Amino acid sequence: MAVQPYLARFAEFVWIWDQMLGFSMPAHHRKMADWLEDCWKSGRREMLLMAFRNSGKSTLVGLFCAWLLYRDADLRILVLAADLDLAKKMVRNVKRVIERHPLMASLLPEKRIDWGSERFTVARTAVLRDPSMQAVGIGGNITGSRADMVICDDVEVPKNSDTAHKRAELREKLSEIAYVLGPKGAQLYVGTPHSYYSIYARDARSEVGESVPFLAGFSRFELPIVNKDGASNWPERFDVAAIEAMRARTPERKFQSQMMLEMVAPVAGMLDPAKLRFYDADAEITQGNGRMTLRIDGRTMVASACHFDPSFGSMRGDGAVVACVYICDQGEYWLHDMAWLRASDPSGLVDQPAHGDRPWRDEASQICAQVADFMARHHLPSLRVETNGIGRFLPNILRRELKTIGWSASVVEHYESVNKATRIEDAFGAVMGAGLLHVHRDICQTPFIRQMRDWHPDGNGPDDGLDAVAGCILHDPVRLPRVDMPIRRADWRGMSGVFRADSLFNP
Repeated sequence: MAVQPYLARFAEFVWIWDQMLGFSMPAHHRKMADWLEDCWKSGRREMLLMAFRNSGKSTLVGLFCAWLLYRDADLRILVLAADLDLAKKMVRNVKRVIERHPLMASLLPEKRIDWGSERFTVARTAVLRDPSMQAVGIGGNITGSRADMVICDDVEVPKNSDTAHKRAELREKLSEIAYVLGPKGAQLYVGTPHSYYSIYARDARSEVGESVPFLAGFSRFELPIVNKDGASNWPERFDVAAIEAMRARTPERKFQSQMMLEMVAPVAGMLDPAKLRFYDADAEITQGNGRMTLRIDGRTMVASACHFDPSFGSMRGDGAVVACVYICDQGEYWLHDMAWLRASDPSGLVDQPAHGDRPWRDEASQICAQVADFMARHHLPSLRVETNGIGRFLPNILRRELKTIGWSASVVEHYESVNKATRIEDAFGAVMGAGLLHVHRDICQTPFIRQMRDWHPDGNGPDDGLDAVAGCILHDPVRLPRVDMPIRRADWRGMSGVFRADSLFNP
């Protein structure tokens, strides 16, 4: 009976390599090594390894690739990274391990023909078209490639995750992995989050249309720099003093993202949704003493603002948005509803008449009809229309649509001359800073919250929702809550004026 050769465990494989380099094996490397080996041997082929920056995770994953080839020389490994240079860095590291590790001498080919920094092939029995290991940037072409293991090493970086469009492109490119892997292929993602909408997020982001997280079903290993007890996960290199010094000289959000693995953007946006006050209550209309009263969550509303920022045509750029904000008797703002409007038939030709006996409805009329319905639904007495550009001919169309549905409301025309970024800053800055902006939960299902997280004055991402709400806030007068003065109060000011004193002097 043939004796099976002894195969070292992954932790042993790493320990031997560390000893060769004169290093000791850190405890957290042992934890990661055991987790990777356990996933592989138990058949879990979808893995996510997140660890704090400078934890040596990419180095360890490179050793894991070498260990897999040590166990099966016919394995094909594809390394994807945000750019080709980063992917080549891991391939070079694995190639160096194969050349120097004492357990891998048998994998060195006699003629090192395919033995470069971007791809190499070890001595193997199978005749395969693809190399043992290959490096590709996330934007590279992997069509036609085949792999048994795909390593996604830092595929998410700030430059490809700072806008919704870039994040969508990244997800689309990563979806190509399914066409590269074999039937029992494995995926291993390695990195740190760079966005609240990170591909590594544990929970689905419903506001961007996710029903499940991007890496749903993946086995996860997460190692922040500080554990639950407040101790360092690598005390030999990062003691408490070093961690506090790093925290002091690093922006807080970047530290939380890159060192604590929290799903926040490393660069803080100016509009933080955490400062919003969310509510679920509906608006309640009551009649009494000949007056109508509107209340939300027990508060009486005393004013309203509605802003319509028009836009027609394609889905690219800003859309047509209408927003409704109420102001309560305490001077606080309640963003109750907003809508992104689109004509059902942009050409203006429809099969059925929209109102009355009119045979067709142009795009402007369709959108204005939606705005009129929005105003009636929320009992709004007036609306401000931005008349820049295409908006200058809309007020009369909107008045016509209001008359059609029988809703009496004023339409105020407004030409905007202030820069959009300045308007958004002015509107949201003080209101959010003071915690005065309430937002209905249903608005979380719109692009509004995502636009807040991504917005920056110098950015060029979509901000149509922010602009509409800013219009509501800026064009309503500031209302101060009523303050009842006490009946009696002390007056410390000096006395002045004319006084008359009685004198008993009799000369």
